[in-house]
Amino acid sequence: MPNTKPENKQYLISCYGIKNCDTMKKAFAWLDANGVDYEFIDYKKAGVVAAHVADWAQRAGWQTLVNRQGLTWKKLPAEQRADLDEARALALMNAQPTLIKRPVLDTGRTLLIGFDAERYREVFA
Repeated sequence: MPNTKPENKQYLISCYGIKNCDTMKKAFAWLDANGVDYEFIDYKKAGVVAAHVADWAQRAGWQTLVNRQGLTWKKLPAEQRADLDEARALALMNAQPTLIKRPVLDTGRTLLIGFDAERYREVFA
């Protein structure tokens, strides 16, 4: 179960994603098993994408952010997927947050996109 943020606790790590995503569940399990405190933010429900997606794209690259394996991407009309550039990608991710690869972990210094246990070990060692 993902951490929830008590009113008086400050977290250094923000974990953005969608609660019922299988990849998110793997990330939650890894973070919890390794004692990493984090705040989970469901960006689909909280509506925080517009405030963060441009920053995430600048820090990690918009190509890294786009979840091309997900159902939302596959359901997009071919003309929306063709010749995708940064401006169009950001607009699509703002309109449909499920197009963002999950999870997005922000440590303040490092931005991790997607779940990779080895990379998590490197960052949280």
